[in-house]
Amino acid sequence: MQVDESDLDWETYDKEEATFRRKELGTAAETDQLGCSLYELPSGERSWPYHYHTANEEAIYVLAGEGQLRAADGTEEISAGTFCSFPADESGGHRVVNDSDDPLRYLAISTMNEPDVTIYPDKEMFGVYVGSPPGGREERSFEGYFPIDAETAYWD
Repeated sequence: MQVDESDLDWETYDKEEATFRRKELGTAAETDQLGCSLYELPSGERSWPYHYHTANEEAIYVLAGEGQLRAADGTEEISAGTFCSFPADESGGHRVVNDSDDPLRYLAISTMNEPDVTIYPDKEMFGVYVGSPPGGREERSFEGYFPIDAETAYWD
């Protein structure tokens, strides 16, 4: 299915230390196993909190602007033409930061496997998603966020 990005409305996110706009291209194109979103980060803003997935590989391709990528192996400069991939494990940790004076636009592409557990090391928590993958398209049958050091005995 073909979708023209200009026909889609931006969804604005402004939560804690994350402010950005997003268009869900994959959802609009009715993809099944592939997610794709167009992101725009204003000057001085950040994307989703630093995280990695355990079931979904992700990648970004920078279309315009410049900024920084915080990754598992350090911080790197990114700019138009940069492609970065994030494996579905701890080595795939990432967060995009726009430390420039101009907007930063990029495509984020991912597999759409579920269930998935997403780890947020800085927030010391993890998220569980069942019934729809992260960035999901449908109502989930189960989701929750939990402290990373939470312990519960299997047997009483």
